[in-house]
Amino acid sequence: MPSYFDLRGQVAIVTGGSQGIGFTLAKTLASAGAEIVIVNRRAPEGEAAAQSIQQGGGSAISIPADISQKKSVEEMVGKTLDRYGKIDVLVNDAGVIVRSPAEEMEEKDWDLIMAINLKGLFLCCQAVGKQMIKQKRGKIINLSSVGATFGLNNRAAYNASKAGISQLTKSLALEWAKHGIYVNAIGPGIIRTTLNAAYIDGDAVRKQKMIQKIPLGRFGRPEDLSGIVLFLASPASDYLTGQTIYVDGGYTLGCLDW
Repeated sequence: MPSYFDLRGQVAIVTGGSQGIGFTLAKTLASAGAEIVIVNRRAPEGEAAAQSIQQGGGSAISIPADISQKKSVEEMVGKTLDRYGKIDVLVNDAGVIVRSPAEEMEEKDWDLIMAINLKGLFLCCQAVGKQMIKQKRGKIINLSSVGATFGLNNRAAYNASKAGISQLTKSLALEWAKHGIYVNAIGPGIIRTTLNAAYIDGDAVRKQKMIQKIPLGRFGRPEDLSGIVLFLASPASDYLTGQTIYVDGGYTLGCLDW
């Protein structure tokens, strides 16, 4: 690992870090030497993820929290500070999705998506940001989506939440730059994980149409986001803030063929 990307001695919180993309990003930061705090709602899954990182030679603990609740977030941050005394990196990956035609979407589904994807992300930024302001240094990495820019069918609430994340990223970057805090977002394209494999593979015709919209001709893997999260967490990105960087195989380039 080049010294430029060496995260030894740094403490990184990863929400949603027990599975899928979040787990891969947690492993990536751990491989660079960071002390990882896995945050998710179910303690057994978080503990299993932390143990897996430890077995791979990394350092990780699990702190359960409901990020949609301010008190729970503040308690999680407090426990992290009690353990490590600082927070250098926050990766906000926790999120949910409900697919539904807009005219049929239930209010509870809209509220759930906003509570986790947008409110929960803000609460984590706010609680960690207070500590980073004291430290005069920190890196915050939010997980947005291509849905923040391109409409994804039957995902009105999800798209709105991800657009909100990208705009919130800009706002926090602007407010906190004077404190040495960098705030950026990653906008994944179609990343095939164990969580969405059934949906992606469930309709062969739809699957082929999805692939045809990706210039690189394949779905992304969680590992395709490893490089960008390490870049944004490291000194390599010290003149970059307020940006949403799309890692999407070219999906957001637009039409492939007129």
